Amino acid sequence: MNQMSQLSGVEMNADKSSGGALARGIAVLQAFSVDKSRLTAKELMATTGLPKPTLFRLLTALCDANLLRYHEPDGCFMPAPGLASLAAPLLARTSIRQLAFGPMQTLADRVGAQVSLGLGLGFDLVFIELAQAKGCVTVRPSMGSRISLARTATGRAYLSALPEEKRQEYLALLSQSNPEMSLLLQERLAQAQQDLKERGFCVNHGDLNRQIHAVAVPLRVAPDSDEMYVFNCAVPSFELQPDQLLGDVGPRLVTLARSIEAALGLPPLYPVDGFSQSTSFSSTFTNL
Repeated sequence: MNQMSQLSGVEMNADKSSGGALARGIAVLQAFSVDKSRLTAKELMATTGLPKPTLFRLLTALCDANLLRYHEPDGCFMPAPGLASLAAPLLARTSIRQLAFGPMQTLADRVGAQVSLGLGLGFDLVFIELAQAKGCVTVRPSMGSRISLARTATGRAYLSALPEEKRQEYLALLSQSNPEMSLLLQERLAQAQQDLKERGFCVNHGDLNRQIHAVAVPLRVAPDSDEMYVFNCAVPSFELQPDQLLGDVGPRLVTLARSIEAALGLPPLYPVDGFSQSTSFSSTFTNL
């Protein structure tokens, strides 16, 4: 779901609830992104659709709360340090980041890749951890930036692991804004689901960036949780040997993900032959 649709949804709900001011404030904060970290009041009005008096009341309140700050020389608003403190509790409870980073870096160094960890809920999927081999030319995303659900291995692994009704809801929304992409994604998801069942990982051969090929593995935060993690390993295509992505990189990423699941006591979403959940956490990384 793109940013504009998210914002319009927030605005519609704002008119129907007593928390309208809060919802509008969230809409203002959601207007900022990694690519748009500085916005003028005019740009914020265009993005959120809020009238000028309402917007300026919200901007004043958000600046007073240290969630935004105003840079007078260029007339732009930008996120302030208070936003980081709001995110801190989420990051603190995702202990998987501390558990996974060492193995992620080991795998990244071994195959000359970028290994990332995404966290998703609903139709939002964001980066929360990343390891990258020295010399890897893959663009390094910012933590908290959104991950494409339609054009990445991470997004397709995530969608594949969602309940069928939720997956169809996303496809229906996408078909309204981009029918061609929706049809293509349906084909890609069918293949991704088959790959996950047979191999434990799904593949993307350069749909987002022709020079980057990737594999991804989803795992659930907890058995009763609707949040989900996805491990991804992206390798420049010119660094790959024939069959390396499917025969080597993918199985290594599965080993990493299943080991993390075992350490957290979680059942695997896609069991893989030859990997026992009782396998010791530390011993598995000798094979990464």
